[in-house]
Amino acid sequence: MPRTIWSGAISFGLVTVPIHVVSATEDHSIRFHQYHLADQGRIRYRKVCELEGREVPQDEIGKGYELTKTQVIPVTDEDLSNLPLPTARAIEIDGFVPLESVDPIRISDGYYLQPAGQVAAKPYQLLVKALGRSAKVAVAKYAWSGRERLGLLRVKDDVLVLHAMHWPDEIRDPAELLPPPVQVSDEEIEGALALMDTMTVDRLEGPGFHDRYTEAVAEIIEAKREEKPLPEAPEPEQPAQILDLMAALQESVSKAKASRGQDAGPAEVHELPAPKKKTAAKKQSAQKTATRKKTAVKKTSGSRPRSA
Repeated sequence: MPRTIWSGAISFGLVTVPIHVVSATEDHSIRFHQYHLADQGRIRYRKVCELEGREVPQDEIGKGYELTKTQVIPVTDEDLSNLPLPTARAIEIDGFVPLESVDPIRISDGYYLQPAGQVAAKPYQLLVKALGRSAKVAVAKYAWSGRERLGLLRVKDDVLVLHAMHWPDEIRDPAELLPPPVQVSDEEIEGALALMDTMTVDRLEGPGFHDRYTEAVAEIIEAKREEKPLPEAPEPEQPAQILDLMAALQESVSKAKASRGQDAGPAEVHELPAPKKKTAAKKQSAQKTATRKKTAVKKTSGSRPRSA
């Protein structure tokens, strides 16, 4: 397991659960350094004091808040660890909500919460079992990295997981991104639903869910190491201009079925509306138009010309 990020306790009413926090995710991206192209010398960033003009070691570096251009208020790690907040030393549960009530855009990084020793085993299990039986998640507050944060506590394989969350005012309003109003027919919606059914999977696992970008970068590095030609990039598919949305949906369903080894036969993705309804609607509209014309003719013939 990775190193402990933070140690404290979960505060659940009068129940306290001592825990250690570790990261629940790993980053497998390939990392690059910066080099001088002429001689392959490593390029590094050095921390230099602006007043003395010399590089400063880490043990001489601290935090500070710039009050004015000439006055800095130093703030130590000890100051931050002794904040007058109940969440400075504990993950404080404030309430419980159904998971579906939480907008996924607010959920951020995940962390595993490990019970800190035997004394934490029973209250830890109590919270795990209670959350599992309630089918709810806990909303909590905690203070890390210089600010108070909002979190979501849930259970995964009998382990408590803490998800960092954005505060409501941190979510931008998407209203200005809305497209111009357009009409989407019921047939087109049914076609999209049929395509979704064809592309539905049980779990986000398997060959279709892996990092192809990292694999491609690794292939380039290996080819250069062995002084071989670089792998050729596939020709990008040009997005076709959609003239007939229903035809595009039907073709997409056929391709999705073919890629899964299913019978790609004719893709019946929707039921066309009964022609009688359209005919009736057209007749009704035509009758209204004819009635209006007759009325207009009668009014014209019955009216007298204005005197000059």
